[in-house]
Amino acid sequence: MTTNGKPGASEPRQWKERLGSRLGDKLSREIDAFEGQIEQKRAGKLTDEVFAEMRLRRGVYGQRYDNGQRHDGVISRELVFPNAELTKGPGTLWDAPGMVRIKNPFGALTADQMDVMAEVSEEYADAILHVTTRQDIQLHFVHLEETPDLMRRLGAVGITTHEACGNVVRNVTACHLSGVCPTQTFDVTPYAAAVSDFLLGHPDAQEFGRKAKPAFSGCADRPCGLVKMHDFG
Repeated sequence: MTTNGKPGASEPRQWKERLGSRLGDKLSREIDAFEGQIEQKRAGKLTDEVFAEMRLRRGVYGQRYDNGQRHDGVISRELVFPNAELTKGPGTLWDAPGMVRIKNPFGALTADQMDVMAEVSEEYADAILHVTTRQDIQLHFVHLEETPDLMRRLGAVGITTHEACGNVVRNVTACHLSGVCPTQTFDVTPYAAAVSDFLLGHPDAQEFGRKAKPAFSGCADRPCGLVKMHDFG
């Protein structure tokens, strides 16, 4: 099956039916609700500003095309402009693929999660997984209509895009050598995971004036987690 010209992308509703039992009721409801919000936006029932807040909470961004370049692992190439005047903003442009950010607490991934990320990068994006400075993963050139199924694919292996964007607590990062660093006082990854789980969706962490960025480090003298450069840690 080909969707938006991408081999392997799923038929509408296929992943909802196949993965529903693996997502859990809460996540299934959240993704279904976002799918409904996309339909409401297309029908003109939501303003750009209201929908922008909804999609940002789900990790769905617009994407700049003006004077942009992208490195494909070999060379830098210019971005294709679907519209020469496109910039990031609250507007929704259906023919302009955007970016999806995947929240990846303390930068850890299982083998199954990496397999799924590789699959969705080829099926929904441009086959490039962009690693961010906050240990997140970003997919570019993703069509808005396909984001609910993308979220279901990720959610089935325990990955979320929820609160990867917006004025919330962003991804909880940690030293990249946590657990194996010979100078660490202790392994901070269980604590980073616990804080991430606690804050995700917490009602008191939803309406900040700006985003908040936490970090963990297991070393006092050489904290490669750079906690002093973060909002808290």
